[in-house]
Amino acid sequence: MSTGTGESTGPVETIVFDVNETLSDMAPLGAAFEAVGAPAELAGTWFAGVLRDGFAAALTGDNVPFATVAQDSAARLLTARGIDRVQDAVGSIMEAMQGLGVHPDVVPGIAALRSRAELVTLSNGATTVARGLLERAGVLDAFGRLLSVEDAPAWKPAGSSYAYAAQACGRAPERMLLVAVHPWDIHGAHAAGLRTAWINRDGGAYPAYLTAPDLEAPDLPGIAARLDDLG
Repeated sequence: MSTGTGESTGPVETIVFDVNETLSDMAPLGAAFEAVGAPAELAGTWFAGVLRDGFAAALTGDNVPFATVAQDSAARLLTARGIDRVQDAVGSIMEAMQGLGVHPDVVPGIAALRSRAELVTLSNGATTVARGLLERAGVLDAFGRLLSVEDAPAWKPAGSSYAYAAQACGRAPERMLLVAVHPWDIHGAHAAGLRTAWINRDGGAYPAYLTAPDLEAPDLPGIAARLDDLG
């Protein structure tokens, strides 16, 4: 059943996908860090720090490109670890980031959803990264638009990022469904008037202090199977 509290507002016309971690499988980044002499777990620390600093910039009215934050953050982390040839190491990590594949559930999930609504992406990263990811997975043609907060006033979860997506798609926010693995993204989209679907791949608990999603499933085909629950 739906776990959110939103009322039925008609059918979903546009499904908005987060990209990093929601569609892309970022597990290989651990190996990329190991390849330059850093521990694999530093990949998680790095990505969390990138999000933190991007969010901080958004709160002060700045919109810093994801790649700028990611490269600078990686350089500082690797320098602190005493890694040699830091810039080459950063380049290797960024190349790995740009060559990631999708989670196993993504292709069948997209196949199940593409006839149900317009599909778009809304990423805190660049559209070129999303395009490459979807091309490698063979599902690029299922998407009508690839959107990035680089063209919005601020990173997600700022309300202006979701408003930008609604304007770009020509949709009322309540006719849009945000699909993400990040509770912070779900919370932000809900506040902006979108309906929300949380992919809970690891079976964890949703944070009690954030607005619950309207739908929850362990994978993308599960979200597709429950789309009609939104009313």
